[in-house]
Amino acid sequence: MPRRHRRAGGDRPVPRRDGLGSSDLEAGPSGDPDRYHVRRIPASRSAKDYRCPGCDHVVPAGTGHVAAWPDRPGGEDERRHWHNGCWSGRGSRGVTRRWS
Repeated sequence: MPRRHRRAGGDRPVPRRDGLGSSDLEAGPSGDPDRYHVRRIPASRSAKDYRCPGCDHVVPAGTGHVAAWPDRPGGEDERRHWHNGCWSGRGSRGVTRRWS
């Protein structure tokens, strides 16, 4: 039986209480002073349809995409789901739909 690796000191990661999982912090497009939490959603975890604010088309269930929200108090309520390409090109294309 293989040995299990244990963390030094027995520390375990602390679960997030906001239910949003882990995310990266990215700068907004040029001219946008906000920073955004960005979470990559794999196709296997995408269970609902969403409307992409970048192109105003549907991100169908079962499609890998990006969930992003502003890094400020209450920003979690502004979480939006984007196509991967729309999130990558948001600086040159802009937003089709309003965030709020």
